[in-house]
Amino acid sequence: MTRQIIVAENAGYCFGVKRAVEMTVEYNKKKKSKVYTLGPLIHNDDVVKSLEEQGIFRINSNDIAELKPEDTVIIRSHGTTPAIIDRIRQTGASIVDATCPYVTSIQRKARKYYQEGYQIVIVGDRSHPEVIGINGWCNNSALVVKDGSELDKLPNKVCVLSQTTEKLSNYERTRKAVSRLAKDVLAFNTICSATGERQNSADQVSKEVDLMVVIGGKQSSNTKKLYEICRANCSNTWLIENVRELPDWVAGDPKWKTIGVTAGASTPDWIIAEVIDKLKERTSK
Repeated sequence: MTRQIIVAENAGYCFGVKRAVEMTVEYNKKKKSKVYTLGPLIHNDDVVKSLEEQGIFRINSNDIAELKPEDTVIIRSHGTTPAIIDRIRQTGASIVDATCPYVTSIQRKARKYYQEGYQIVIVGDRSHPEVIGINGWCNNSALVVKDGSELDKLPNKVCVLSQTTEKLSNYERTRKAVSRLAKDVLAFNTICSATGERQNSADQVSKEVDLMVVIGGKQSSNTKKLYEICRANCSNTWLIENVRELPDWVAGDPKWKTIGVTAGASTPDWIIAEVIDKLKERTSK
């Protein structure tokens, strides 16, 4: 069976995720007391399981009161709210901030312009930890929208921000909607460059293949958006977290002459490699 496998040029770990994982693993090696992550460090179950095997477990906000002064809490790549940070500090536990620098920049903008009297509008998923964290830096007063179509009335001063993993089209629609409704508008395209690169690569590859495989956590916002983009171009698009979720009958079907592969920003190289190996193995049978 002759088959071509095309891997998107930009796929897998982004800078912020790679940094958070490396920081956590290295710190755990040096620290003799317990190390926790506030929520899953990244949206990838395989990576979270690997961290647990190293003795690094996740806690949630309800567990903060149980922390001891000798404990350490890693703030995950998505960031968190000032209120949560204050609660951790009150326990005496140490804090290691692994928030993605791009997210930190958005948090600072939210705080700065909220203090200057702007209504903050965030383009993104209101239930996503990154958005919840950003909202916390403007006293939880932000309007969180999908694409701006929900807006019908705004104050004169508005600052538009975006979740790092949002689609550019949703940000642009929101910016235009806000510009029609407010006089003093500050709009910052805070979509991470890595997100745009992955989306563009996935878009290109998915237009050229018979089957598209998107690898990433089911809770990963950027992975879901990669899937949506690929699905729009290629009806035969599969979203899987790892090689175990790729059925043999899909990997080995001879009708797939060209297969595209991409992966979300929380997907490590070894998971991508396992999927590609299975596709190649099935090709040779």
